[in-house]
Amino acid sequence: MTFEDLNLNTPLLNAISDLGFTQPTPIQQKVFSVVMSGRDVVGIAQTGTGKTFAYLLPILRQFTFSKQKEPRVLIVVPTRELVVQLVGEIKKLTAYMSVRVEGVYGGTNINTQKLLIVNGLDILVATPGRLMDLALCRALNLRYVRQFVIDEVDEMLNLGFRAQLTTILDLLPRRRQNLLFSATMTEEVDEMIGIFFNAPVNIEAVRAGTPLERIEQSAYEVPNFYTKLNLLEHLLATDDTMRKVLIFSPSKRTADLIHKHLEARFPEQFEIIHGNKSQNFRMNAVAQFEKGLCRGLIATDLLARGLDVTDVTHVINVDTPAEPETYIHRIGRTGRADRDGAAVLFTSEAETSAREAIETLMEKKIPVLPLPGDLVISDQLIEDERYTVPEVQLKPLTRPAGAFHEKKAKNKKVNLGNKTKHLRDMKYKKPIKKKAKRK
Repeated sequence: MTFEDLNLNTPLLNAISDLGFTQPTPIQQKVFSVVMSGRDVVGIAQTGTGKTFAYLLPILRQFTFSKQKEPRVLIVVPTRELVVQLVGEIKKLTAYMSVRVEGVYGGTNINTQKLLIVNGLDILVATPGRLMDLALCRALNLRYVRQFVIDEVDEMLNLGFRAQLTTILDLLPRRRQNLLFSATMTEEVDEMIGIFFNAPVNIEAVRAGTPLERIEQSAYEVPNFYTKLNLLEHLLATDDTMRKVLIFSPSKRTADLIHKHLEARFPEQFEIIHGNKSQNFRMNAVAQFEKGLCRGLIATDLLARGLDVTDVTHVINVDTPAEPETYIHRIGRTGRADRDGAAVLFTSEAETSAREAIETLMEKKIPVLPLPGDLVISDQLIEDERYTVPEVQLKPLTRPAGAFHEKKAKNKKVNLGNKTKHLRDMKYKKPIKKKAKRK
């Protein structure tokens, strides 16, 4: 099947031709006709299988020119990087069309974004937090939205955006088309679909949790973090095929340690992105990596979510993620566009259960390779590896040894209740009963 078989119009075909694409991916083939029919869609496909174009192509195929200033298409994504990336993809696809598209996200001047909205737009790409800010201050009117897209919804829920998503869905008009795309499906996502979607069509291009077959996986059993750093340096120094490497770190602190270590051995060859870096720094780092001006990029899971970088030769996992789906997302950055890729996993004894969970999800064992003979095994431990549960010394229970004093006579009196009634009973020897009233 070619893109011409999807009944795309000439502007879209010309744009796709300029991008060098010839055949739609399986998810794009399956989703196109369903979206065109107006049905709600829940699309499940792995990272790198073309989810973005799967919903953009039918949306843009139905697009008609309008002078209306309020957006008709709303796309929500979890991170600022995804907003910028998605706006860029839409502009590429609409090179021969008159479509106004803008992206809004936090961390920048909201007044500037208000002006963009006031000037009018057709498609709005936003992060949930900034979208809520603009809607609540009435700078953004959502009542004309006809198509609502949630991309990477599972990551949004992991980041705590459930309340914002629920509010956004309540603000949108009831008559709309909902499109949800993700690489994994969770119970929380299913619950949201059941409440807000109208009999959606479930489309699964590849079974969730199954890695791409073009990715060659391997693992190394490494005792601690600093030995992992030594192994990473060894592989980069000895393997010439590692030309474009994406390195995943479990946290911002460890990402900085990895970058510092590699910078000393390979000066100016590796870039880094995480939440403590500025927006411009992160965008420049990704651009350098995409253009091949640096050998590798060190990233945390959040910042790399949805990152679309071509020709990644290797994905190296310095840690074993606790969530098996996270590992699937990571290795999905390589082996794209019918090209072979490689994924390397560094795992410690404490991470054995996490690795087994990944293998259970994939229904496939990850081959464990022997450590290089000349690898330096470090005894140095990071704070997380040094932490042990302190022993609590419990004191024996003893009964209080306080002094006991006999009560004085005046304190031994018993409260007899109503004093008048008591004296009257003592005088007449029996209680006085009230006579019954005569009828």
